[in-house]
Amino acid sequence: MTDQARPVLVTHSGKFHCDEVFAYAVLRLALGLRDPSRDHTLLRTRKPAAIEAGDIVFDVGGVHDEATDRFDHHQRGAPLRPDGTPFSSAGLVWRRFGEQAVRAVLPEADAGKAAAIAADLDESMVRTIDEIDNGVGQDGPRRRDSLGLASLIGDFNPSWDDPAATGETAGDAAFIEASALAEAVLRRKIAAMRARLAAEAEVLAAHAAGDDPRLLVLERGMPWKNVVLAHDLPVLLAVSPASNGNWMLDTVPPEPGSFAQKLPLPAEWGGLPEGELRALTGVPDAVFAHLRRFVAAARTRQGAIAMARLALRNA
Repeated sequence: MTDQARPVLVTHSGKFHCDEVFAYAVLRLALGLRDPSRDHTLLRTRKPAAIEAGDIVFDVGGVHDEATDRFDHHQRGAPLRPDGTPFSSAGLVWRRFGEQAVRAVLPEADAGKAAAIAADLDESMVRTIDEIDNGVGQDGPRRRDSLGLASLIGDFNPSWDDPAATGETAGDAAFIEASALAEAVLRRKIAAMRARLAAEAEVLAAHAAGDDPRLLVLERGMPWKNVVLAHDLPVLLAVSPASNGNWMLDTVPPEPGSFAQKLPLPAEWGGLPEGELRALTGVPDAVFAHLRRFVAAARTRQGAIAMARLALRNA
């Protein structure tokens, strides 16, 4: 890229699609570009001379060359993923700038997570954009989802009878609006993955520090079930604080999404009134046990742990 005060980013004019809109959002994050009227120029064109003069060119131009910041995928010999899936401009830009974009969003303390998050997003999100743009998928073309990102971005295009649909700058303002949506989605995805990785680290540390590998005690509420299942931990019950001030006792499902439990809570607890539950368990601050025996609660951490130990003793 040339050393310009305002780099010129070029993509094609006319109707836009998710891949170049997403690619533009990635470039803006990675390069710290915020306002196309002040710190960079976005040019949507199909004029060869203008494309050739661009600093970064994506989804147009017939060239893929990372060394010169060219990221098109429509030409013969365009790059493929290792499994043969064709890239779109989103995948090509992500391969070059994705980790940099993720790092720009993360707090400095979490910068070390950027590579893992970028790889996860490539597989879970960017690949899907590539497949939709190229009309391919693992089982044939993907079914169009009217609430999917590609469809939502497509809806930003001016309608056929909108005056903004004609002229040299047709769709330019709508493209910027669509890129704001893409950037917002990407930022939320990065934030969610950062939180998931942080929870994974805390869950593993808490389990390692526990005195019974069947019982997981967490000092903060966080997603933990997928961590337990993914790492095949021998956890049967988990204790953690709830937002209402109680401490929850949760069971572990045998697989993600299941409503079954590896170890249901004792049958005699299910659905008991608070007073009877306290009398039966001997836990003075027991609050409730669900009729389906997958969750219970106490007022304090100690009470929830006491209920957990009773349930494990009865197992």
